[in-house]
Amino acid sequence: MEKDTEDSSPDYKVNPSADIRELVVPDAEGGQRLDQALSRMLPEFSRNRIQNWIRARKIAVDDVFPNTKMKVLGGENVRVEIEADPNATPDAAEAIPLEVVFEDPMLMVINKPVGLVVHPGSGNRQGTMLNALLHWVPQVAELPRAGIVHRLDKDTSGLLVVAKTIKAHTDLVRQLQARTVKREYLALVYGEIDRNGTVNAPLARDPHNRVKRTVHSMGKEAITHYEVVERFPGVTLVRCKLETGRTHQIRVHMQHIGHPLVGEDTYSASRRSHHKLPFPRQALHAERLGLIHPFTQEFMQWECPLPADFADILNALREDSL
Repeated sequence: MEKDTEDSSPDYKVNPSADIRELVVPDAEGGQRLDQALSRMLPEFSRNRIQNWIRARKIAVDDVFPNTKMKVLGGENVRVEIEADPNATPDAAEAIPLEVVFEDPMLMVINKPVGLVVHPGSGNRQGTMLNALLHWVPQVAELPRAGIVHRLDKDTSGLLVVAKTIKAHTDLVRQLQARTVKREYLALVYGEIDRNGTVNAPLARDPHNRVKRTVHSMGKEAITHYEVVERFPGVTLVRCKLETGRTHQIRVHMQHIGHPLVGEDTYSASRRSHHKLPFPRQALHAERLGLIHPFTQEFMQWECPLPADFADILNALREDSL
């Protein structure tokens, strides 16, 4: 496959304070367009921004400036000059309390409460976890998305990791791509599940609602393993282990197999259990998180208890089952 390039004589004029990334294209990306491959290798940046960097000669492949149509073979050395988004406005630091489960000079693990938005977006420019990080850990302002490498939905509780240095950020993003970050969730779903299983169903943005995701043959690979933890009349507590980490993955996958989450409104099934449990949000909690520490290279794992509302509904179900 021939490499489609525009210029074989790069002239680097780089801001000395710029964030430079040196990457190697995985063999699995062979045959893909460069912008597609980089959007997976640098998931914190949009494909549109990556295309703009290619046009602005902020990206070189094997010391050659490519064009936006270039396809990669796998194994190429890619040099990316991370350019600040000119349309971005600085996020405000806010003294929002955070429950820190673990912290060292490279990373921190946070137990996110229900109701806290992770990253500012439309309608949520303040009061987010990112705003809190800027207050408590000011140096993360220099990192992409303030060191946030993965997210939890607003009404999902539990563990997530934040990078505190660019080295840790790069390492954690690579681990997420390599699927060495272990994430386990507890989910209360409608229906009585009789055995463990796996949902392997690609996910894409819903063409009728940009906020939602849907199972689609042309979507990105998405795999969820689930195990039965406890059964109750009409509902089941399951542990979901993510092999991939797509937006709303567990919520969509469980609805796809006919077992939507208790409290779910966005992905509710047409036929729901005859008794709707009184729960104000999706019953989903990120209980366990494991990863390879970017400095020590040792595997570390954390676990956090259920929040009070989730624990209360389980206790009520147990009492009703007696």
